[in-house]
Amino acid sequence: MSRTPAWLKIGTAVVSVLLVGVIAFGAYWAIRLQGNLTTASLGAGSTKTEGSVNDSTDRMQILVLGSDTRDGKNSQYGTAADSTGYGHSDVMMLLDISADNKRVNVISFPRDLLVDIPKCKDPKTNIEYPAQKNVMINAAMSEAGIGCAVDTVNKLTGMEIDHFMMADFNAVKELSNAVGGVDVCISDAVYDPDSQLRLPKGTSTVQGEQALSFVRTRHAFGDGGDLGRIKAQQAFLSSLTRKIKDDGTLTNPARMLQIADAVTKNLTIDDGLASIPTLLTVGNRLKNIDVGKVAFVAVPTVPAESDPNRLQMAEPGATQLFAALRKNIDLTDPTATPSASAEPSASASAEPQPSTAAPAYDKALQPVTVANGSGVPARTQELLQALKAGGFTRLGQLTAPAVATTAVYYGAQYADVAADVAALLGIPAARVLPAAGVAGVQVYLGSDFANGTPTADAAPQLPADIVNQTAGDTVCQQANPALITR
Repeated sequence: MSRTPAWLKIGTAVVSVLLVGVIAFGAYWAIRLQGNLTTASLGAGSTKTEGSVNDSTDRMQILVLGSDTRDGKNSQYGTAADSTGYGHSDVMMLLDISADNKRVNVISFPRDLLVDIPKCKDPKTNIEYPAQKNVMINAAMSEAGIGCAVDTVNKLTGMEIDHFMMADFNAVKELSNAVGGVDVCISDAVYDPDSQLRLPKGTSTVQGEQALSFVRTRHAFGDGGDLGRIKAQQAFLSSLTRKIKDDGTLTNPARMLQIADAVTKNLTIDDGLASIPTLLTVGNRLKNIDVGKVAFVAVPTVPAESDPNRLQMAEPGATQLFAALRKNIDLTDPTATPSASAEPSASASAEPQPSTAAPAYDKALQPVTVANGSGVPARTQELLQALKAGGFTRLGQLTAPAVATTAVYYGAQYADVAADVAALLGIPAARVLPAAGVAGVQVYLGSDFANGTPTADAAPQLPADIVNQTAGDTVCQQANPALITR
């Protein structure tokens, strides 16, 4: 009988030990990371019309939230009374990943933005909360949970969010420590006594408490308002993105595990994301994206008419942005044609069609406003007369900034009226768009409607400065003059 050589026995034993060790190490981390996760419901009573996305190959929208809860590890930042119910969303960003993994849009919603919150049901208590009008968007999740924030953004944008991720204060500290700090830049030395942020002029590396102060400060940047804070948060994320890619972190398993541990310990996600393999799949989609195609955008806003200390959406810019998102437009190059594989689903892009039967409403009672941005004042009266002849008699008119493209905007429950108004005036159905800030129907004339009917669809109209920066840009924040130190 042949005997197995001693060296082969030893080699086999060594390999076996190593293999068991690797398997045990992998199992340990999988169990540990999975145990870190906290989950919550994706919605709060809304009806989802789209099917589940393929996490590897479909276009995907993830709502990223930063919670202001002050319990547990966050108690040092205030008492529980400082954040009622489920807390408020100090940060709200919509992460939009293209199907071909070649671009990402990051849309920031100011916490002071006044919106309408739909009726929401708390999945834990089954308590139903009535719809609210003209309230701050950061309060959407305070009563019925994160799902209500998701439903609110869905209603605002006309899209359907696939997943959410919510992190607390501690996540920023631990993540910035895990990557060895994040470089940030500011125009002048600044000190904010509220957030305790103190930075010299120029570039600094922040981590831990200082990193948290940088993203939390409400007063250090710009004019001391929420829009300055949004730009600083976007700059922080841009720098973090470059740091992770430049350091080769995405190809370093040990570093990735450290970051994953830091993130998952402070993360609440929806049930659809609640597995480590799924999170790794989503993360893997981002590793090869050109930083120049990661666009950071803020929803266009102006001071609110009801309260100048709050914000409302600026039209037509906000509606144009949401329409471009629904059509899957590359915000860094709006003239580019979306690839066929990246087209949104039919349910997400469907536009209201004119009714062929008699309308189920009284035309004489429907509020229709004409906003003339065509540059030809006489067109207002022409359209008002056409609308009146078509049976719409509750009419109004507005002065309006010049725009290139005509559109019909409509408020909640006016989609059928808007479709009929557009058909009456010869405006394409693709130009009929929902707008949260519109009461009734608004016909917004562009220069393409200066004479006759609107011209064929051109490149999507977007504000020229809609992209604040890309992840490839290094941007210095403008310090608030009131907090500059010498």
